[in-house]
Amino acid sequence: MTVIAIDGPAGSGKSTLARLLAERLGFAYLDTGAMYRAVAFLALREGVALDDGASLAVLAREAHLTFAADGRIVAADHDASEEIRRPAVSAAVSEVSAHAEVRAVLLDEQRRIGAVQDVVIEGRDIGTVVFPDAPVKLFLTASPEIRAERRRKELIAGGEHVGADETLQAMVARDAYDTGRAVAPLRRAVDAVELDSSGLDIEQVVEAARHVVMARLGVGA
Repeated sequence: MTVIAIDGPAGSGKSTLARLLAERLGFAYLDTGAMYRAVAFLALREGVALDDGASLAVLAREAHLTFAADGRIVAADHDASEEIRRPAVSAAVSEVSAHAEVRAVLLDEQRRIGAVQDVVIEGRDIGTVVFPDAPVKLFLTASPEIRAERRRKELIAGGEHVGADETLQAMVARDAYDTGRAVAPLRRAVDAVELDSSGLDIEQVVEAARHVVMARLGVGA
């Protein structure tokens, strides 16, 4: 089975790239960030403290997360596709994902998925921790301002009206948290190809990524 690992900071476009690249290649697609968001959603719904790693790990283990072909996610028999994108979950997910106990549970599930099918997997530690031997690793990035504006547009589309400065501050804080956390911090794998999407449209990013994949796998473009 072939794993294509895509890492990068929040708002860089990892989910969109991974989904479209998987479609082009005929691979499955796994958004690991959605897994952590689902656990954060359940924690908020059930009133589990975000600093209680052991209890959060139990939530993760009992959530029985499943992904539909259209990208929707079911957690604890509930379609949480909409809820996991809400600001409250976005604010909680970094703390939830920093717990080693939670990461251990979800890492096992991610590796199980990668062992049974060709898959494009995106997150923040896929190429460094989850699949360090993946044959193709991409690190997608963009300037903080570009990423913040993308996220702001997503929130507005979902009915959440936030200011540009507020979104940028939240993005910068998220970057600092993700790169500075003790467990599986965000960083580029030494053998990952970095793609900066700041000045590119999504089609250009997908094509750039596809060419990297073809070259790494040794097949014609």
